[in-house]
Amino acid sequence: MSNNSFQRALKASLLLTVLALSTSAFATKVVFDTSEGDIEVNLFDNATPKTVENFLSYVNEGSYNNTVIHRSVPGFITQGGGYAFNGSIALSKLPTKSSVINEPVYSNRRGTIAMAKLGEQANSATNQWFFNLDNNHANLDVQNSGFTVFGQVVQGMDIVDNIAAIALCNSVPMPNYDCGSDDVPGVENFVTIYSITLSDTSPESASVLIPVENTLIDATDDNGGSSGGSTLWGLFALTLLILKRHQASYI
Repeated sequence: MSNNSFQRALKASLLLTVLALSTSAFATKVVFDTSEGDIEVNLFDNATPKTVENFLSYVNEGSYNNTVIHRSVPGFITQGGGYAFNGSIALSKLPTKSSVINEPVYSNRRGTIAMAKLGEQANSATNQWFFNLDNNHANLDVQNSGFTVFGQVVQGMDIVDNIAAIALCNSVPMPNYDCGSDDVPGVENFVTIYSITLSDTSPESASVLIPVENTLIDATDDNGGSSGGSTLWGLFALTLLILKRHQASYI
């Protein structure tokens, strides 16, 4: 079976799963308590059950507590879930669980949250996620077999935008910090996620949402890339942040 045929079959199977679970599966709202304000997200439990289960496993264990937003690309995405600031000069990479199967049911539109993953590895998502700052469907719905959208911001998109507007040090948003300074940053110089907590698990919590279906997934090529070519967008930041005079660079 070609990769295109496989993707069509997988998508059909996922949509059938949505229909089969629609009368019994629950919907979940979570709140990101951040140093910039609260962000409420409604998760798509029915459509992306494996991804939501994976995300909530990190939430329930407190894995995201006191982590930082470690990457932001203006007008594109802002990303977190994988690193923490522990007072040293480098960000600490967090341990991960086994990767989760890709579920590219919905489209990467502004205000959605999706899983980050490794390039050319469709089923490599673990703990990192990103908020879509714009309609990124032309790229992310097809690249690397599609990026799994597993929720939508229902309150606090202004907070996400505020985070995206913070000055960057090598792609890391760092409030009130001069990248050219010799000063070692403190926790106040990072966008911190204090916690992510469940706020609503009622089956009706997503009933008013109308997420856009990913209709571009069939454009994915046979190598797991995309018709637009492979880029680094949405990938894991697999390096430590080293802050030096005049620059902060991943190494």
